[in-house]
Amino acid sequence: RLDLDARTATSAGKAVKLTRLEFDLAAYLLRQRGRVLTRGTLLGAVWGASASGTRTVDKHVEAVRRKLPALAKRLETVVNIGYLLR
Repeated sequence: RLDLDARTATSAGKAVKLTRLEFDLAAYLLRQRGRVLTRGTLLGAVWGASASGTRTVDKHVEAVRRKLPALAKRLETVVNIGYLLR
């Protein structure tokens, strides 16, 4: 569960510590649920102009999956494209 106003996350009733970018990534994925998002789209939306390299996206997705298992179950990797949250 993400509380967008308080910028907090919980999993199985316990607080989860997310970095600013991990939280922003999870929130963006939730807002775009059902859409295939390219790594470039995620990079621009979450990191903005300061970003470089799509591996950055992959590493942060990996961290979000590890910290938020319920979200991880619904987050699919679309090979050679990006990610899809169902």
